[in-house]
Amino acid sequence: MSPAWAVVLTFAAAGLAAGAMLLVRRRAPEGSFFEDGDRAAGVFGVIATGFAVLLGLIVFLAFESYDESRAGAEDEARAVAQQFETAQFMPAAVQSRLGRELTCYARYVALSEWPRLEAAGDEDVRDVSPWGKAMFVTLRSVDPKTFAEQTAYDKWFDRNADRETARNERIHGAVGVIPGSLWVVLLFTSLTIFVFMMFFADRAERWYVQALMPAAVVGVMSATLILISFLDDPFRDGFGG
Repeated sequence: MSPAWAVVLTFAAAGLAAGAMLLVRRRAPEGSFFEDGDRAAGVFGVIATGFAVLLGLIVFLAFESYDESRAGAEDEARAVAQQFETAQFMPAAVQSRLGRELTCYARYVALSEWPRLEAAGDEDVRDVSPWGKAMFVTLRSVDPKTFAEQTAYDKWFDRNADRETARNERIHGAVGVIPGSLWVVLLFTSLTIFVFMMFFADRAERWYVQALMPAAVVGVMSATLILISFLDDPFRDGFGG
């Protein structure tokens, strides 16, 4: 979803909420449907506070996953560059071969894995990279002799582990961390708050004040839910991706 569509949906939800309130207001008694407004406001406060706390925790969780995926992509790129440098100190028989395989690995990530993450999440890329396998096969033929070759050989495994860890972190954020059951709870709670607000319709209140109440609440809820969906799907083109 583009930012423009996000803004349109937010304002559309706020406008529909305001229209629903004005429609209900036509048949609402003076002072709202509640005989005890203070008690109803207290109940509404409990529901809204619980929803706000849950929403805050989910935003934090989604942003943490988003940031982990972004950092994983940066760390993976850095590890590939470091491995390429390490490969230059390997035995001459495998230097160029490991360098070519690392280059192919980087191209595979950029040109194959990344579009698949944008399209379908992490299910299609959880398998081991074919160029990771190729480098492993090449490494098995290495027989380091000099001190520099032995040091490079040992350092290769450390940086290879860093690269694989970073790759897993990058892929982890593709499918998101918000389960479907949690989305159901969020939508149900949002609907409950919206319906509850309709009972505060007051025919004696100014119409624009009545319209502003649900428009503001629904607008904020819609914007926050859209934000969570953005953070939960980091692999996309354009703003926020």
